[in-house]
Parts: sequence; structure tokens; C-alpha cells
Amino acid sequence: MSVKTIQWTGSAVRIIDQTLLPGRLKYIDCHDVETLWRAIRTLQVRGAPALGVAAAFGVLLGAKKFKGDDPARFASFVLRLCDFIGASRPTAVNLFNALNQMRGLILKNPRLPVAIMKAVIEAEAIAIFEEDKAVCRAMGRHGAALIRNGGTYMTVCNAGALATADYGTALGVFYAAKEAGKKFKVFALETRPLLQGARLTAWELRKNRIDVTLICDNMAATVMKGQKIDGIFTGADRIASNGDAANKIGTYMLAVLAKHHDVPFYVVAPKTTFDLKIRSGGEIPIEERSQDEVTSFGARPTAPKGIKVFNPAFDVTPAGLITGIVTEYGVIRRPNRKRVYQALSFSKKG
Repeated sequence: MSVKTIQWTGSAVRIIDQTLLPGRLKYIDCHDVETLWRAIRTLQVRGAPALGVAAAFGVLLGAKKFKGDDPARFASFVLRLCDFIGASRPTAVNLFNALNQMRGLILKNPRLPVAIMKAVIEAEAIAIFEEDKAVCRAMGRHGAALIRNGGTYMTVCNAGALATADYGTALGVFYAAKEAGKKFKVFALETRPLLQGARLTAWELRKNRIDVTLICDNMAATVMKGQKIDGIFTGADRIASNGDAANKIGTYMLAVLAKHHDVPFYVVAPKTTFDLKIRSGGEIPIEERSQDEVTSFGARPTAPKGIKVFNPAFDVTPAGLITGIVTEYGVIRRPNRKRVYQALSFSKKG
């Protein structure tokens, strides 16, 4: 992608306001943590890997503004800052993994001078950003091997460059396949209620000259029945130790349909999206969002006033419906707890 979703300018966190796409490409400079917190909460910046980078840059942003030279006060300030940023959204574990890395710096170096700790935090935040870029490319390479020249694929929500620091997770597979010279088609689900597939994925794929067709979410079964779909690729916001994967609402439905139509279903996610502390997807916290997202379309009401609304932002796809999880280390086929641990065992070393 030629656009940069998230950057550190030296004094601010610069993001694309994704709520304005595809109509307008606008960058916002978050000069304080409160502005960044609101940007995360209101989905101006979104996507699990991008949220991890945003969290790291948020800690850096706050640390830069700390006044004083007392290491104990600084440590306390940074730990409170991590808690504050962590309260922005509950499901994407990448956000919490990045914050835990920042907490670890403070807990390991409680007596270092403040100026040195600020430099350490800056180096760590930039390292998280750079690692995400490298990881995206590695996942893309592994996933591209699953793309058949002349094939037709499907995706939901947005797991592309707009959801990461560079290349994307699920869409990164398509970008890498295109760079390898493969030609293929993609059906993008619109992804109600906020239309991340229509607004963001369709915009990204078209911008990158990939053959994309937009469909409503409830057309997926008809498309699978009427056309040969060679595979479905989605991202994830948190993956349990047994391989259950939480992703944007509608992903579970897509996986069930894929099973019925014998379509391979792949999740594309880095090690930072795995939460090995939980045994199954039943332990993943699912964010519930405002009813306004369902009862209106833009500023226009689309439902009776006062109607009851259930609006979970994510659902969980059981591991048994997942053909494979594409990571930066390769593909975990038929994921279960044993295979997940085997694939990620060496990640503890670095």
C-alpha cells in the first residue's frame, strides 16, 4: 500500500481517519494520549496489529510529555498510562501485548534515569512498529502459497494495510500473491454494521488493482453455491490456545458456510494475536458497541426508535472450522492446542 496507516512523527501519532474512507483520505495527528484513546475507541484507527502499534506509540507519546526526573514517579505514571490505553477496547489482544511489553520495560528498570527510560520506551515502540511490518511480509509470503493462479477467494471486514503498520494480514496474502505474478479474484463482504469491507477492503484492493467484487454479507452462501470459491481468508483479533479465533462479527457465519460448501477457511494472524493464557474462545471478551451503529445508516435512522439492539463487534470461530492459521512462522494446519504450542514454542525466545 502506498498509504501509511500509522506513524510516529517525533511528537505525535499520525493516523488515517478510517471513519472517513473511502470518501476522504485524511491524516490526523494525535498530540496527546486522550486524543489517541478516542481514535482507538471510535475506530479512527482499528485492526488488531495496528492497535498494538497504536498502544506502543501511545505510551511513548505520554512518556514524552512527562515532566520531572523522579524515576519512581515516572514509573507510576507510565503504568497508569498503560492501564488507561488498555481501557479503550477489550478484544484485540495485540493492544494488551504491546502494553505489557511497555510495562515490562518499567518493571525491569525502575531506577533508571527518566531521560534514559524515555529513550528506551521510544526504541521499544519503534521496534514494535518495525516488527509488525516484517511480520506482515512473512505472513504474506506463507499465505501466497495457498493462492491458486486463476482462483477466486473471499474475505470479510478489513485485514489489510489499514489494519496493520504495513501490509496487512489476510489482505497481505493477496498482495504477496499479486507480487508473485498470480491473477485471481476476491469477493469482499460489506461487513455490517460499520461496513469495513465495503469502505476499507474494497478501497484497498481496488487501489492495489486486485480484481474485487463487493457483496452483502447475506450473499455469501449464494456466491459459494453458485461459483467456485477456492478459499476464504480472514484476520483475527484474538486466538485462544486451542485455535479458536475471534474476528469481526460475521466471520463465524462465513466459516460455517465454508464448511458446508467444502471451501478452505484460513485465519491470518501474527503470534501477537495469540492469547495462550486462555484455553478456548469462550474466554475471549467480546466488545459490545453502541446500538446507534445498527439503528442508523450515517445520520439516517433505519429502525424504530427505542428498539432493543444486540450489537457484538466480534464472534468466535471454533478451531474445528479453521483449515489453517497463517502466521509469520508458517501455516498451522487443523489448529488445536498441541499444534498451536508447537508452532509458537520458539516465539518465547524472541
